[in-house]
Amino acid sequence: MQLFVNDLTVIDCSYLCPQRGIVGESWIVDIVLDGALNEQSMVLDFGRVKKQIKRIIDDSVDHKLVVPTEHPYTQVKHSQDDNSHWVDFMRPNGKSIHLFCPADAFAYIEADQVDEMTVTDYLRAVIKRELPGNVAGLKLALRPEVIDGFYYHYTHGLKKHDGNCQRIAHGHRSKLQIFLDNIRQPVLEKQWSECWRDIYLGSTEDQMAVTQLSRSAGAKQAATAATHVGYSYTADQGLFELAVPKAENYVIETDSTVECIAQYLADTIKQERPQQSVQVKAFEGVGKGAIAYA
Repeated sequence: MQLFVNDLTVIDCSYLCPQRGIVGESWIVDIVLDGALNEQSMVLDFGRVKKQIKRIIDDSVDHKLVVPTEHPYTQVKHSQDDNSHWVDFMRPNGKSIHLFCPADAFAYIEADQVDEMTVTDYLRAVIKRELPGNVAGLKLALRPEVIDGFYYHYTHGLKKHDGNCQRIAHGHRSKLQIFLDNIRQPVLEKQWSECWRDIYLGSTEDQMAVTQLSRSAGAKQAATAATHVGYSYTADQGLFELAVPKAENYVIETDSTVECIAQYLADTIKQERPQQSVQVKAFEGVGKGAIAYA
């Protein structure tokens, strides 16, 4: 007997890619359980599936930076108390990426690349350890949202958030809708989606000179003020620091919540078109977001 749950949850995370850098992603999760009926004549209670398996997925990958440990660019070093980790992704030509964060901010995948398949394999192994004995099989499917229009991948961190959004490198794959005088503007949507393709959206108040970060030895050699932008903040979960290539970074003066992102876009577009009303519908991952006007 098989039990399925579509749209079980959405994984909002970021991952390290040798070509693209830090990539924000949103994957919808579908699941199929294969097993014998239990004493309740069920494979597994739907409530338990939605709570337990969703919790495992959230704890394992959601709002984390997914690191391909088998890629030759990847270097990981633990602090003495093991509560924080240095992660260096030694891309050449001034495009290396460097982090110092609490250990829970990372998900380590034993693979040389991060994609739907390697994350699925990782999650399947984690989930199967906690399933009851009558469940013999588990199928997971990770899929991006089908978007009819333009979208961008972005990574950010929200230091004021009281949950896992405070992690400095988590992200989303988000669609974008822009209206001028209530008329949809695909040209503008394309322009901003291209501008923010695979981007780190940072806040001015979180910037710190790269030389002041808690860098590893490798980071001190690879990340300079000429090539990288530094960020540092302390949140409830601890100290978060990041150095990213300037070419893959975009700084705004406000926080990078979806509300602030939407308002930033609306205000910026309004400056260019002062005679027109502007509406921006910015999504944060799948099915949620903010609407701003200018």
